[in-house]
Order: sequence, then C-alpha cells, then structure tokens
Amino acid sequence: MPNHNLSRDEAAARSTLVSTHSYEVSLDVRGATDPDTTGYPSRSVINFSATPGSSTFLDFIGESVHSVFLNGKDLPIADVVDGSRIRLDNLQAENQVTVTAIARYSNSGEGMHRFVDPADGKVYLYTQYEPSDARRVFANFEQPDLKAEFTFHVMAPSEWHVASNGAEADRVQLTSDPATSRWDFAPTKRMSTYITSVLAGPYFKAEDHWSKRFDDGRVLEVPLALYCRASLKESFDGDKLFGLTKAGLDFFHGLFDYPYPWGKYDQAFVPEYNLGAMENPGLVTFTDKYIYTSRATDSQYQGRANTLMHEMAHMWFGDLVTMAWWDDLWLKESLADFMGTLAVDQATHWDTAWVNFADKRKAWAYVQDQLPTTHPIVADIPDLEAAKQNFDGITYAKGASVLKQLVAYVGFEAFIQGARRYFRDHEFGNTSLQDLLTALESSSGRDLTGWSARWLQTSGISTLSADINDDGVRPESGSNRLAGVSIRQDALDPATGKTENRPHLLKVGLYDFDGEDGPLVRTDSVTVEVNGALTGVPELDGKPRPALLLLNDEDLSYAKVRLDPLSEATVRTSLDRITDPMARALCWTALWDAARDGVSPAELYVRAVQQFAPTETGMGVLLNIQSNAMAALKHYVPAESRGDMRTRFLDTAVTQLHTAASSSDQQLAWARATAEMSRYEDSALTLLRGLLDGTQAVPGLTVDAELRWAFWHALAAHGIADKTELDAELAADKTASGRAGHATALAAWPDPEIKAAAWNSVVNSSELSNELLSATITGFNTAPAGLLNAYIEPYFECLERVWSERSIEIAGRIVRGLYPSQQDLEADAVPAEHPVVRRTTDWLETHPKAPRALRRIVIEQQSHLLRALTAQAAGAAAVSQRYRIR
Repeated sequence: MPNHNLSRDEAAARSTLVSTHSYEVSLDVRGATDPDTTGYPSRSVINFSATPGSSTFLDFIGESVHSVFLNGKDLPIADVVDGSRIRLDNLQAENQVTVTAIARYSNSGEGMHRFVDPADGKVYLYTQYEPSDARRVFANFEQPDLKAEFTFHVMAPSEWHVASNGAEADRVQLTSDPATSRWDFAPTKRMSTYITSVLAGPYFKAEDHWSKRFDDGRVLEVPLALYCRASLKESFDGDKLFGLTKAGLDFFHGLFDYPYPWGKYDQAFVPEYNLGAMENPGLVTFTDKYIYTSRATDSQYQGRANTLMHEMAHMWFGDLVTMAWWDDLWLKESLADFMGTLAVDQATHWDTAWVNFADKRKAWAYVQDQLPTTHPIVADIPDLEAAKQNFDGITYAKGASVLKQLVAYVGFEAFIQGARRYFRDHEFGNTSLQDLLTALESSSGRDLTGWSARWLQTSGISTLSADINDDGVRPESGSNRLAGVSIRQDALDPATGKTENRPHLLKVGLYDFDGEDGPLVRTDSVTVEVNGALTGVPELDGKPRPALLLLNDEDLSYAKVRLDPLSEATVRTSLDRITDPMARALCWTALWDAARDGVSPAELYVRAVQQFAPTETGMGVLLNIQSNAMAALKHYVPAESRGDMRTRFLDTAVTQLHTAASSSDQQLAWARATAEMSRYEDSALTLLRGLLDGTQAVPGLTVDAELRWAFWHALAAHGIADKTELDAELAADKTASGRAGHATALAAWPDPEIKAAAWNSVVNSSELSNELLSATITGFNTAPAGLLNAYIEPYFECLERVWSERSIEIAGRIVRGLYPSQQDLEADAVPAEHPVVRRTTDWLETHPKAPRALRRIVIEQQSHLLRALTAQAAGAAAVSQRYRIR
C-alpha cells in the first residue's frame, strides 16, 4: 500500500527530531524534449541537525533512487527505501544526506509538469508542489515547518530560459555538451519546500524593475520579470501586468511596513496549471489562461488583477510567515484573499472589487459551508490528503469574509498594526492561530478569544432575517413607521449539531424610491451589533417603513440574508432600480440563496435574471447571475417545466446578443450564455452555425477562437457537428486551448459509443493530461437525459481503483467530474429516496475504510445532488400550490 500520505502526527514527531539548515538541489532536464524520456536525474544534498541516535525519514516519489549517502556512508537502497520514504538511522547532532534519484516528468500538474505546445512543438517545464509535491522532484523533508535555505542548479538546453526562487548567479555552457548549459541560482532565504520552484523552457521573457527609497535613505531594488510560452507572445500584455505589479508592491510596502524579502519578483504564466496561481517566492506561477488570446471582459481582467495581488500578499502572509501545519492553512489563504481584494480596491482603477467579492467569492464559501463536510476555518487536518481537500471555499473565501468582519470589529488601523507586528515577530518562521491573535490583541486592546472561538473554530453559516411583527408597523401621520424590529439569527453548526450564534457587527440599510418612477436609493442606515438568536434594533423605531430593508448592507459580515416579504416583493419587481452596486449584488445573492435552499422556486430566480440582467451594469455580477440561472435550469428547475424555461431563457440571451451595445462586454457575455444554453436547447443552433461559417453576423461581435469552440460544443452536443468539421477547426487552431475545445466537442457527441470512448480515456487510461482529462469530462457530461445512466454503477465500482492508481489531483477530478449529478426527481418522489442518492449512501456504508479524502468528495457530490433534487421538489410543489409561474 502506498505510504505517500504523511500524517500530522508523523510530521510533528519528525519536527521534534530534525531542524533543517540548507538544501542544494541539482536537476538535469536536458532530455525533456525527448518524448520517450520519462524521468530526469535529481540530486539533493541536505544539511540538518537532529537528536543524536534518532531515526527519521525523507520523502521522495519518483522512478527510482540510485544512492543515499548519510554522513559519508553509502546506505543500502533495498534497506532504506520504502515506497515514498527514505529511512535515515543513527543520526548525529549535525548531518548531511545526499540522495541521487530519477524523478518523473508529470502530465498531471503535480511535481515537474512537462507540456508540449501544439502550436509549435516546443517543450515547457514548470513545477507545482502545494501541498506536498516537491518530493516528486527532489528528496526532502516535506512539511511546512521544516524551513531551510535552498540553492538550485539546473542543466537544460542552452537556448532555454531557466528560473528559480533565487536570482541567477551563473550560467555556464558545458564544454562536453555545448547544447546544454548549467544554471546556478543564488541561495534563498529560509522557506518551506512546497514554495520552491523551477521553470525551464523556451519561454518568452520580459523584464522591468521596481525600487523604493525608505525614509532612512535605504533603497530596495527589485528586478521584475514575466514569462509566457513563445506562442502566446503576441497576446501577452506585459505592460499592464508590470503596471499592476508595481502598484501592488507600492501598496503592500505602504501597508505592511516590511520590505519585500525575496530579492527578485518573477511571474510566470504556465500551461495546464491546476490552480489560478501559486505564491512561490521570487517566482510566482499563474495559469496562462490569464493571457487572453480571445476577447475577455473587463471583469476577467479585474479577476486577474485580484489573483496577482492575492499572490503578492502571500510574499508576506504565507511565505515570510508560514503555518506550522495545514490546520492553519487559512493563516495564509484567508489573509491573502482579503488583502488581494483590498489591493485591487485601493491600488487600481477598479472600484467594484468588494462587490465582486460579495457576489461571487462569498458565494463559493456559502456553497462549501452548507455541505456535510464543512469545517471550521481553523480546520482539523490529520494528513496530507486532507490538506489537499481543504483548499476550498472555507479556507479562502469564508476566511476572508470573516477577516472583513474582524476588521470592522477591531478597526482597520489596529488590524494592520497587528499584521506588522506579526511579520516582525515571526519572520521566516512558522505560526499558528494563537500567534496571529496575540498580535491583533496587542494592537487592538481587545480580547479575541471568544470572537475566535465563535468565528474561526465553529462550522456553518448564520442566516439572518428581520422580524417585523404586524404591531411593529404602525400608521403615523399618514405613513407607516417601524417599531419593535429584531434581527433573528439561525446558526446551526452542522459538524456538532449545536447552535453557534456568532457576533455580527453589521449595517441595516433602508431603501426607498426617489419618486414614483425613480431609483431605489438608500435613505438611512443603522449599525447593529447582533448577538444571540434575537437582537432588537431600537434604532429603527419611528423610522418610515422602507420599500427595502437590507440586512448586512455594505457586506460587512458573513451570513445568508432572508428578505422580509415586503422587501422581497420590492426586489422581485424593482431590482434594476437599486442604484448602489453592492446593495444590488446583495439582493441578487439573497434571491439565489433562497432558490438554492428551496425557500422559493428556482424558476423565480431564472425569471429575475431574464427580467433584470439585461440592465445589470456590473459585469462581474452579470456573468455570475447568468451562470447561476443556467445552473438552476440544469439542476434546480423541475424537469416538467425545464424545457419551457430553457427556451425562454435562451430567447432572452439571443435577444440581448443582438440588442446589447456593439462590441460591449455585455454583448460578449450574452454570446457566451447563448452558446452554453444551446448545449441543451436547439432553438439557436442555426444562428450558431451561421456565425461559424460567416453566413450570419452580429454587429460588433468577433467570433474568435474561444467563441468558436463554444459554438462547436453546442452543435456537437446535438449531433450536428461531425468529427471532420471538428478536426478542420483544430487544424486552424493548433493551440492548447484549441486542443482542449476539440476534446470537449468530440466527447459531447450524443452517441453511446462516443461516450464509452470518453469514459475509457478518463477512467482506464493515464494518457490524458490534466487539462485534456477535464475537457473530456466536460464533453462527456454534456448529454441528453438518460444517456449517461449506464455509467452510474461503473462509477461506484471504479472509485477505489481510481483513487489508488492515480495522483490525488487526477483522481479528484475524476471522482468529482464523473459523479452522476444530472438527475431528475419524479413526481411526488422523496429526494433522499432517489436511486443515485441511495446508491451513494450504500457505497459510503459499505466502504467505511475508503480513504478519508475520497469519501469526502463522494459525500459532497451526494449533497449537491440532494440539494438539487430538494429544489426541484420545492419548485414542483410551488407550481401547483403557492406560485403561478408564467
């Protein structure tokens, strides 16, 4: 059985025995261009201290280990290498171990990923480790609290660019092999293994520089570099990226009052990346999907800026000061999420950063926090597999949301002063929750023990609603006035079953119409400290009853909001008249939460999007509500009304495609929505075919590569785009994104043999790279009702095999992506009795010892399905009882 899964207890025991000083890592990737070469030489020289006489182990996952020398002694490979561990016995006070091995090139995005660009055949390498894949490249002590200095040496083709965390110290062309050069990099400062990094390939490189003069006369010089594939050079907007980088460095230096500690600041945009980005000090990596080869909306550029600022914040939160173990992953991710949004808001020209955070980022947290697997922000992470699963909406978005509430609670200046102390006290070290609380308590003068216990160490989400009794609104001087209003908090911790009412410092906004046909504007606001299950709001007594009473106005706290009946009626008829972008986004969120929770039928949400989305000016909000509406039509709307609703929504999308301002972001958004809806509805297929072959046109709309593949996907899903056409399109678009689009369209064909081939390529073969595997899964799942029923049982039968044979990244994609989630609830049926829900329960009950991370994914997928079926039941009941949906 593989011993890859390091436990927290094993890591803690190792850190009591071992202190690491330095690594010297040599990698030879000169053979990377040969497709038959599966691995590359790797050599680690590690200097560390230890308890004399003790034993420990190194971590390495590769093709083979050739030699292990401990303190000059050659250790027998057969005796010391056990799977992914290399045992070290009889340690001295000071030790040096040297491991030579063959590491393996990856196509999963884990370790050293190798990519062949279909555009020009060039080979590119990059590394990605978090949480524990540095051991796939070089032997090491793979845990975040064993920091060390790292010196990297890389042998690679001479014409390549090679980079690492440290600055390039030397480059020598080998006299014995002039086609190869050796790059030597300067030693880094102390860092964890998971944030070391290597980049190698014929990348395009751009350079710039940033400097800062401090009050004492010192000058900090930071060389800047950007990398992308050569085939993306023409689309690479380096000037914008450098501008954002400099703005971020200016902002964070002013905010943190701690000089950037990592020397240079390189940013590389790499292919087939599993994440949005990774905060490797001195060499940050990003998905090259952020290099837009097709037209992108302004909100996409803002999202890219947010990611750039998020990673930059990590240079301090996460890299300079790092969590001791993955329980405190939030210490870096929540803080970086908050700081990234803050930087976009304060250091760039965008003014909707917090609106987009409230509308989309927090929605991710709300979804995650209502799953049966939800967990506290400070999580229980017993092992590395659990760590991999916790890069989720709780750790990122909920944590950042709660930090926003903490800033409101202690004050912004106190929060920043605490952060500054935190950096100074723990630079290049490791911390836990208490270390941050100590710094913040010192700067704010507040005891945060209770606040932390209720916010950071409990699970679930509070739901807030306004109690306005009949006698709480009284006529006075010819108008209605408020009296006796209370805020009710429902806060059940799903992990413990206990009520966990949290403190909320929030605002209640009062909105009224400015004239009969005027906008809906804020007329008043009160600040309230919500504590307990019911909190009175005497500040509202005597105020005119508003058309809209909005709890958590300005989005200071983390909670779902239920609108009172009058406010809900106002929003459902006049949402487009709310002028404040944040208030409008919060109302959209309230409507969506009600639909997801089965409180109101999902059809009503779709109708609201049809009615008000055409006038929504916030592009981030527009894209999100379109996505929500299409998800509702796919999963939440009852089957009996879905077809009609899809037709109506697609009609709206096509109308808006033609009527939106020429060349506008809105036009592009509706073009994308038209393509996505057309996968399941055929009324616009003639239009899509005409846009592809040029027989039809929409003024201002450029049908570029991204749109073309979206249109082909829709046509293929109806069986009216054959392989010859798709191959011809690929021949005209020999790019990585074109190859992925082609894979999706091919797998979308509604034919049993095509679906079988797609299933086999995903489940029974390891040839597909991470990106092509996901593209194939997307196409496979594009199917008419019933076509995929044959794969329900094979899904459950393959789970344990897939988990044991594939890397955790690839296995996770397969287990999530192939779960049979597209199910309908029969009339009068009980959601929990649906056959797929019951089959999932059966698998969980009969596989109690399956890996915890695998069970978590299955449980979450079942929960998503159960929520969808519950929403369908609510919609069906509402149609026949309470609501008349026309």
